[in-house]
Amino acid sequence: MARVNVYIDGFNLYYGAVKGSPFKWLDLLALCHRMLPDDVIQSIEYFTAIVSARPGDPGLPMRQQIYLRALRTIPCLTISYGHFLTHPCRLVLTGTNPAKKVWVDKTEEKGSDVNIASHLLRDAYGKKFEVAAIVTNDSDLLEPVRIVRQELNLPIGILNPHQHHSASLKSQATFMKRIRQSDVAACQFPAIMNDTKGQFHKPNTW
Repeated sequence: MARVNVYIDGFNLYYGAVKGSPFKWLDLLALCHRMLPDDVIQSIEYFTAIVSARPGDPGLPMRQQIYLRALRTIPCLTISYGHFLTHPCRLVLTGTNPAKKVWVDKTEEKGSDVNIASHLLRDAYGKKFEVAAIVTNDSDLLEPVRIVRQELNLPIGILNPHQHHSASLKSQATFMKRIRQSDVAACQFPAIMNDTKGQFHKPNTW
């Protein structure tokens, strides 16, 4: 049984395995145990960013805060935050011929990839784990995966929440497993939970 540190790209997990499903109330420790049943999960780091209300969905920030509250009940889990950056850019309007460009506000999540790579390499050089696993399918993390596997000779796996595997990550990872909808369905928090502040509930729309 190996001591495993798990690094979770929150938005990659959400868009790959959770969005549009009734399984957003996801217990990340239970998911890690399900995906790595023969190992000891000693640490989970969850990387995300704080969302803002959107037109038509003013409750989005509140639902996220309730979910983060649920995650904080997991003793071995820590949360690291990136941020969102919005900037105007010109894009081609779909279906126009000749092409017509319009200005749009483009919002991108920044910081998670750098934070995952930094924390992973810090822990690898510090010999904080026997095996590492990253929940992602983002090939931007190829180089830190390569360093851990080839230069530090430590096993590192990818737990992929998307339907298809990144070929570049697969070429460097020690192992690669797909997180299926049946996995997230089997790893849900209880609808009613308690923490040091009292009782709270799964969001009604989930």
